[in-house]
Amino acid sequence: MSPAELPPWLWFYAAAVLVIPARGPVRGLIALSAPVLSALLLTGVEPGIYFNLHILDYELILFRADRLSLLFVYLFHVAAFIAILYSLRVRDTLQQTAGLLYAGSAIGAVLAGDLLTLFLFWELLAITSVFLIWARRTPRAIASGQRYLIIQLLSGLLLLAGALFQWHDTGSLAFDYVGLDGAAGWLIFLAFGIKCGFPLMHNWITDAYPEATATGAVFLAAFTTKVAIYALARGFPGETPLVYIGALMTCFPIFYAVIENDLRRVLAYSMINQLGFMVCAIGVGTTLALNGAVAHAFTDVIFKGLLFMSMGAVLQMTGRINGSELGGLYKTMPKTATLCIVGAASISAFPLFSGFVSKSMIMSAVLQENYQLIWLVLLFASAGVFHHAGIKIPYFAFFARDSGIRTGEPPVNMLAAMAVAALGCISIGLYPALLYDLLPWPPDYTPYDVSHVLAQLQLLFFSALAFVWLNLQGLYPPELRAINLDADWIYRRLGPGLARAIVRISGNCTDAIAIRIRHLCGRWLALGQRRFDSDTLKTLRTTSTMLICVALLLVVFVVFSGP
Repeated sequence: MSPAELPPWLWFYAAAVLVIPARGPVRGLIALSAPVLSALLLTGVEPGIYFNLHILDYELILFRADRLSLLFVYLFHVAAFIAILYSLRVRDTLQQTAGLLYAGSAIGAVLAGDLLTLFLFWELLAITSVFLIWARRTPRAIASGQRYLIIQLLSGLLLLAGALFQWHDTGSLAFDYVGLDGAAGWLIFLAFGIKCGFPLMHNWITDAYPEATATGAVFLAAFTTKVAIYALARGFPGETPLVYIGALMTCFPIFYAVIENDLRRVLAYSMINQLGFMVCAIGVGTTLALNGAVAHAFTDVIFKGLLFMSMGAVLQMTGRINGSELGGLYKTMPKTATLCIVGAASISAFPLFSGFVSKSMIMSAVLQENYQLIWLVLLFASAGVFHHAGIKIPYFAFFARDSGIRTGEPPVNMLAAMAVAALGCISIGLYPALLYDLLPWPPDYTPYDVSHVLAQLQLLFFSALAFVWLNLQGLYPPELRAINLDADWIYRRLGPGLARAIVRISGNCTDAIAIRIRHLCGRWLALGQRRFDSDTLKTLRTTSTMLICVALLLVVFVVFSGP
């Protein structure tokens, strides 16, 4: 077997092990070598199955390449290289190891040819990424990471349950089209939906990403949600519910992002907004729509990474990230401000920037399939993202006021990583064929025609005019020191409140009631013992013992499988 036939994620895992004892520049060279070496080996890979394992009577497909999976593999190599370059000066072994393992797990997930292999990498994504949140080592980061891990493991549990149902129903665990015809499909759909940030399942993004380290957030922005987009594109293309779910995802984050003070949390809401465009396109399911979804995933990783890097640089150099505390930084951080504006123009889909050549495909596909109302919703969402990401992020960080903060530019490696991402945004915008030639299905689309360009310029012009007018009139929501909750109010406020109420009520129970309850429980237990014969009771005791042993083994696995 040649090195090119080995799964690419092996090189990331190997680098993660090697960076632990390394020190100084050697550690950075080892980390950067992983995406570079793996990308070079991928240049000659053609569609096919390259690596599998036979365990008992089952085949694990660890390296299944086709045009859809290869596009995401290329994307994750680019994202890993940029994120590693950005974090070169970090002297935290935990972050560097977790970042490499996390990137490798994302690549493993998109190359998985069966649901069991997908589940294994799905869980590794959760276990490795949480350390990028905990690495900040603040009480809020620790608590946020715990909530993040619980939700991510729940997604994995749903995926495993769906895979078992799929195996029972079809006798196969192949990861291809799944659909929503049975229990297996719905369980897997919910598992993908959690990681993709479906409405009411999205709060882990806005809760955890802003609490990560400056460099950890760049890794987080690139992989987990895009793995979910890949999984939806492979397993559920053309499922109509996705059209409406995606449309809702594009809209509701706008209102929270406008009132949010933490600029990295604004970007987290913006991420959900952009994921909504991709989900909606996957639901439309035509060739143009699916190409638009994966193309927008590609461009989103680069321009969203650029925005997270620019805000990470601000946090690194000033120690602040709230819009109410920033402003005037363009005087001392002009390079960072310029690169941030490139990212803002890209996410706003300005012509000649990357977001335009991918988002316009989605808008055209939605209109071609006669989803006129959905098209209007997406049009409104496009205007909204220009407000909260295209204008608000650079304006309040660099231009809104003179905060009096005087600092310098971030280290050279951080500027270099942002420059690479900015170059990608501009290159794809100027030469869409760089991206279109990688798409899974041959594209028949021209982004730069008169109608597309004029419509987008008009939308951006009137959105900018509305922002200026609202700001001058004092009607634009001010940047306030506050914690804004949306659906996470259910488990961060309502849940604890109900728990406290139950404890308080139960504490008021009289001893007589408690004695009565114990007496009834004793009677039910005695009745059960009379109804079951001794053999049945032995079987139940054996089964419970087995379940306890399995639970203990799972705990041991979770504890020792982490980095």
